[in-house]
Order: sequence, then structure tokens, then C-alpha cells
Amino acid sequence: MLKINKQDALNYHSQSPAGKIEVIPTKPVSTQLDLALAYSPGVAEPCKAIAANKDDVYKYTAKGNLVGVISNGTAVLGLGNIGPDASKPVMEGKGVLFKKFAGIDCFDIEIDATDPEEFIRIVKSLEPTFGGINLEDIKAPECFPIETALREQMNIPLMHDDQHGTAIISSAALLNALEVVGKKIDEIQVVVSGAGAAAISCLRLYLELGLKRENVVVFDKDGIINPQRTDLAALQMQFATQRDITSLAQAMEGADFFLGLSAANVLAPELLLKMAANPIVFALANPDPEIAYDLALATRQDIIMATGRSDHPNQVNNVLGFPYIFRGALDVRATEINEAMKLAAVHALAELAKEPVPDMVNKAYGDNTLSFGRTYLIPKPLDPRLITTVSPAVAKAAMESGVARTQIDDWFAYEDELRARLGVNQKLMNRITQAARSNPKRVVFAEGDTYKILKAAQILHDEGIAQPILLGNRNKIARIAAENSLDLEGCQIIDILHEEAKREEYAQKLYEKRQRRGITLYEGRRLLRERNYFGSMMLETGEADAFITGLSKDYGKSIVPSLQVIGVAESVKRVASMYIIQHKKGPYFFADTTVNIDPSAEEMVEIIGLTSRAVKFFDTEPRVGVISYSNFGSNPGELPDKARRATELAKQRYPDLILDGEMQANTALNPELLREQYPFSPLADKGGANTLIFPNVISGNIAYKVIQEIGGAEVIGPILMGMRKPVHILQLGASVREIVNMAAIAVVDAQHPEGKGL
Repeated sequence: MLKINKQDALNYHSQSPAGKIEVIPTKPVSTQLDLALAYSPGVAEPCKAIAANKDDVYKYTAKGNLVGVISNGTAVLGLGNIGPDASKPVMEGKGVLFKKFAGIDCFDIEIDATDPEEFIRIVKSLEPTFGGINLEDIKAPECFPIETALREQMNIPLMHDDQHGTAIISSAALLNALEVVGKKIDEIQVVVSGAGAAAISCLRLYLELGLKRENVVVFDKDGIINPQRTDLAALQMQFATQRDITSLAQAMEGADFFLGLSAANVLAPELLLKMAANPIVFALANPDPEIAYDLALATRQDIIMATGRSDHPNQVNNVLGFPYIFRGALDVRATEINEAMKLAAVHALAELAKEPVPDMVNKAYGDNTLSFGRTYLIPKPLDPRLITTVSPAVAKAAMESGVARTQIDDWFAYEDELRARLGVNQKLMNRITQAARSNPKRVVFAEGDTYKILKAAQILHDEGIAQPILLGNRNKIARIAAENSLDLEGCQIIDILHEEAKREEYAQKLYEKRQRRGITLYEGRRLLRERNYFGSMMLETGEADAFITGLSKDYGKSIVPSLQVIGVAESVKRVASMYIIQHKKGPYFFADTTVNIDPSAEEMVEIIGLTSRAVKFFDTEPRVGVISYSNFGSNPGELPDKARRATELAKQRYPDLILDGEMQANTALNPELLREQYPFSPLADKGGANTLIFPNVISGNIAYKVIQEIGGAEVIGPILMGMRKPVHILQLGASVREIVNMAAIAVVDAQHPEGKGL
């Protein structure tokens, strides 16, 4: 478990500015006109519009993306009733999680009111402010009537996360645990330690999933809950047992599932031994569970264990639920969060855990073996797919159950919007991936016996993006797959050193093709022992549709075999490479970044042509800026002169292309600066450039690498342009995500006839 130093935590919160949140304007406020529009007199217009039509508040204000995180501080974490002031750091933290994971803005409100009726009245009065309400850290039993009353009285989504968040996440984990052990929820015997808000809400949701009430026994700090108890709320008494049980030891005899939401170390090891085969134990007390994880596993090897801690498998963490549930509810302007929406979140989480785990998640948790099973029942909190899995499921359930006030018609567009809310625009790659899935092609990978390629191959096959062909040593591939729990079924594996006949066939073809270019038959046979030549020949002979290499060799060495075997497309004099920069403002395209070291002006024109065609290939109109350190002759020098000459020649060759230069990068990308200083530029009234042509590899390479590391954008590439058939060279050491993206691009490239692709 991560060690937290007290002073570090205090310093973290006290560093200027104090706290963890701030309000940032979303509109410009730099001129007198801006201020007049933001406040008086301009603000009167939206006020009048909302007065005439109350629903326009969602159109003209931030209400639709604003959640109130509200507490009275009566049950804060494991600290108890420490009051509203002391609860504020937690409420600010909840706001941070809403923003990070779902792009939702929050105001935290701490209310000095412990009387339920007063608390209800105050929260109800805040409905005009918020699009949704997240109740937090309110003690039981008062939390039950508070939430019930507010749900009845308010017409915006509201949820007490301490109750329903844990219930939703643990329900998903329970469904999957039962699937792993082959048990049915309507047959299991359940013992619960704890009868607070979370425990009761969990049981109520388990009933919705099929649990039998008569199979449940509940204990709290005062003992078993039975009809003789007079100190509990009605919701708690729903789970009073008629069975003749007085102790936890009796209840654990033959139990299938133990749920702990109580206190540390209440479950002794000997009680685990009383449980049925393959017992399921969710010990969710924090920070110390009802039984220590290592002790539980040492006691029962057949146990399936979950805790609330991040240092053990199967962490039941509410962040898997509340950001995405509210996101879906807000996006259809739901009037409440009902049972159908909660169950939709449960099933979405349970199903997501069965999908292959993205490499970025493996990296985040330092575990390449994550796959559905005993130690992976629910997704990890940093899984980027949560927002596009849970939020749409919740929104659909709201629509189908009749509590949505707006409808979503285009679910693919909605997923793009969800990703964009988190600051990454994935529209372009989403379109490419969908296109690849419509007609997956055979992609051969030169470095087929490396973990990254194997993981990418599994993803490509499982998601129907491509048909991977892996070149490499079979034994090494089998070992890596076993060590990392990779399923390579459906992926073709070729060990080229055991393919003598095929190597000889390819050597003959290479000799015929290159005999007047210095390659003898002997040399051809030698070269065909190299995977880059073998893979290129597979592509050349039609035994593969695309070829990808470069993961473990530098770009120059990787590209030569394909240039010799495949060659450039008809009418193309030289190849070039391009990077796609995926930013929240949209995609940008940088060229040339890896191939042409110091092109002449005439060669830059070829690069402009190839790049413009490639940008159109990605369904984007190219707006080309030819980059230098000068703006339209403002500075003399060899590079500005070359860029200027290239621009003049390109305008002659491509008269319909939106193009200008030479110009500095910020000038090309800033339409306001263009309109103000250079209104004559065709880019000025077109929103600036989206395609940058650099005068040499040095500048282009530096630009994309700086953006990749500190620019807050995802970089895809390098995309090789101008080859006769689809060949793409990875960055040295590319990530699995980058490999999958490049393979999807290669598939779509291969879907086009020769000369019509990249």
C-alpha cells in the first residue's frame, strides 16, 4: 500500500493556491467587449431568454455539466462525524475525480445541518444551480430518508455515492466472481458484516440481480439483525433474518459469499475455513479490510478476494462508477438516477472486464497479465474505456426507462464527444478503426516475437481490426504469450528460418527484380533470412496486404528492404513521412518528419503533394502552411528562401490547394494573428493551417517530439507516404497503442487499390 506522509499531504493541500480546485472562465475576458458580453449589459440577453423558457438554462449556462458535491460531514471516510468544515478536502477531491474521469465540473458545498429535514430543504433549494447532485459522507440511518425525499422532490439526477457507488461496483464484481466459480446468484448463501448505507444499498441492488432475501444474514456492531431488534431503520430491518443464528461463526458455515463493510479484522481465518468451496470474500473496510488479503489467500487457496485497496487485485473503487453514471445522466438531462440506470452501469462494468486489457492500463499498473478471472473481476480505475462503456449504457437506460429529457441518436458521435471532454480528440482514429473493422486485411509484422507486437496482435484480432501475421521464433512467441497471458489464437505465426522453400522462392523473385541493381542470387538468399525482406516479399507476392516494421531498428535500416522490394507508387519520385497530431482542437498533420533529411525546394513540393493527398485520405481538407523561422520575407536566410520557393512552385502545381508560406509555426496555426497581421493569406479566413510542411527533418522531428512529450496531444505515426503498397515503419520502441493505430491505418490503406492509398 502506498505510504502517505502526513506532512506531504498537508503540503500538497496548502501550497498556493490552497486546496485542489479553481474556477476558470471558458470564454475570453480580455477586452472591454468581452467584459460587456460576460456581464453587464450583455448578460441580460440570456437572462431574458431563460426567463421566457426555463430549459434554456442548459443552453446559456454551465448547469448541464455542473454537479454539486454536497455533505454535512457526519460520516467522512473512516473519520466519522468530523463536521462540514473538515469534510471540505474530501468534497474538493471528489470534484477533482469528476473532472479528471468524466469532464464534469463541480462545486463542493458543505452544509452545517444535521437535522434531515433542514438538510433536505437546503439541498432542494439548490436545484436551479446544478445539473445533478452527488450526496457524500452522510451517516446512516439519516442518509436513507434524505436521499429518498430529495429524489422525490427534485427533477435532476441525484445519488448518494456512499450507498450506490459501492453497490454498483461490487455488483459487477460479484456477477463476474460467480461466473468464474460457476455459481448462481439466486442460490448463494450470503453473510454481511456491516449494516450502514453502503451495505444496505449493496444488498438492495443484489436483490435486483436475483439474490434471495432469505439467503442473507446481516451483522452490525451490535450483533445479528433479526426481528427482535428495535434500534434500526426500516431499510435495515428489511434484512432481518428469521434463522436461528446468533454468531458470525454459525452464519459462515457453508456460506458462498462474505461482504464486509464494517471494520478491520472482524473476520478470523478460521471462519473462512467454514465457507463453501470457492468462497467469494469482499472485505471492503478501508484502509484495513475485515481480513488481510495475504492472510485470506494463505488460509484458502480457492478464495476469490476483493478489497477497497489499490495494492491488491479486484479493488472495489467508486471512481469506476460515479463519474460515468453522472456523465450519462447529464448528457440526456435525466430527471433521476433510477434502478435501470444503476443496473446498466453494473452490466457495462462486468462486461468490460471480459475485454482484452489495453497496454496503457498494463503499463499504469505494471502488470502484463491482466485478464478476466479470479484476480481481475472489474476494470482498473485508469482504464480509458470506462467513459465510453459506462456512460452510454447509463444514457441508454435513462432513455429506455423514460427519465431522459433529451435523446442521443448517433452513439458513435457521442463516444467521440465523451473522449473530447477528456481533452483527447479521437474522431479521426475512430473513423479509421471503424473502416478497418469493415474489411480487415492481413498485416505482417516483422518483429513478431516481441511482447508489444504480440499484445497488439491480440488486440487487432480480438477487435476485428486486422488479421495479424507474426514473423518470429515460435518457441519465443509461445514463451512470451504464456508469461503475459496472451491469447494468440487466430494469429498466423511464421518462423522464416524453417521456411526453406518459401525463402528460395522469394530469393528467386528478388534476384529477378534487383539483378541489375547489385543483388545476386546468393545475396538474395542471404537477404531472405532477414524478416524485413521476407515480410516485404509476402506483401509483394500478395500473401499479405500490409507490412509493418521498425519497432526494434532505426528508420533508415527498416525502410530500405521495402524500397528495394516494393518500391514507390507510379508517378511518385520519393517517399515521405507524416505524423498525425491528435489534439482537442482537432487533428494536425506534420511532414516530413523522418525520411527526407534536407529536401530541396522542388523536393518539398513533392512532399506537399504527398502530404495533401494523405490528409484527404483521412477525410480532412488540407490547409497547408510551409514553415520556417520567417514570416513572408521578414527574415533572410537559406531556409526561408527554400520555403518561399517551395510555396511558389506548389501553388503553381496545386492551384486548388489552400496553401501559404513561408511562415512561422505560430503564425500558421493562429487564425486571429493571420487575420490581424497577414489578411492577404488564404489561410487567414480558413481557420489557419492544419498541415505543416517543415523545411528539413531536423525541425519537423523536433516539433513532433516536443508536442508528444509536453504538448498534451497524442501523436500517431510516422505514416509512410508514396509506397506502391502499404508499408509503414514504426517509431523505434513504439507503444502497443501506437502499433494498433498504425495497423488500423495500414488496413485502411490496403483497402484501396494500388495508387489510391497513402
